[in-house]
Amino acid sequence: MFYYFEELTSTIDEAKDGRYRHGDVVVADHQTEGRGQRGRVWSAPAGENLMFSVVLDTSRLRTGDQFLLLQAVAMALVDMFAGYGLEARVKWTNDIYIGDRKITGVLIDHSSGPGGMLSRSGVGVGINVNQTNFEEWLPNPTSMARETGREFDRREVLTRFHERLLARFAMLDGEESREELRRDYHSKIYRLDTPARYALPDGGEFTGIVRGVGRGGELAIEHSGGALKHYLFREVSFVIQI
Repeated sequence: MFYYFEELTSTIDEAKDGRYRHGDVVVADHQTEGRGQRGRVWSAPAGENLMFSVVLDTSRLRTGDQFLLLQAVAMALVDMFAGYGLEARVKWTNDIYIGDRKITGVLIDHSSGPGGMLSRSGVGVGINVNQTNFEEWLPNPTSMARETGREFDRREVLTRFHERLLARFAMLDGEESREELRRDYHSKIYRLDTPARYALPDGGEFTGIVRGVGRGGELAIEHSGGALKHYLFREVSFVIQI
């Protein structure tokens, strides 16, 4: 079911309520304390974009499968955008880009169960749909409206994504379908096999080539000279030049 609210502190916090079941979607026109990646705030003008969380029963997944779930979410977004003629890429770890501009952010909140298993997960998603004017401090935003020159029915966009998410989530049930999901994700990695600049936490930068993402979510970058190094979350970041 879809639950719509004019305002919430955060859809992902609301989705933790036990009354929401697998597949339920919590949607807010405005979030007062929306959470983004790296502790950032996710906010948007009311009535223009989509801010929502989907509740998933992940009790059949091990805690080590968290990155597989993220792959399913990312590919569901890529699928949805493709249905509107937009070619999206997955920027490691959990942003969706059109070209070199961010159109979607994802944040997943997990609850653990017994025996090294997950219990349930809240998939928080922010999609820039009809917003065309962005605050100057945002480095490289875009939206569906900006990319196409037209407005979209936000409920239709949400419904299409929901359908694709449940389909991609079902791929986690078998090893063959998991491998297919991994291949699909790999093919959509942002800057794959393309020389680009990367930044390190100490302020240093280097030129490298993304060669893939490991099963645990580590980013594999080939350095000059051919050395392949693997980076975990926050150990390296893309240098975006617009």
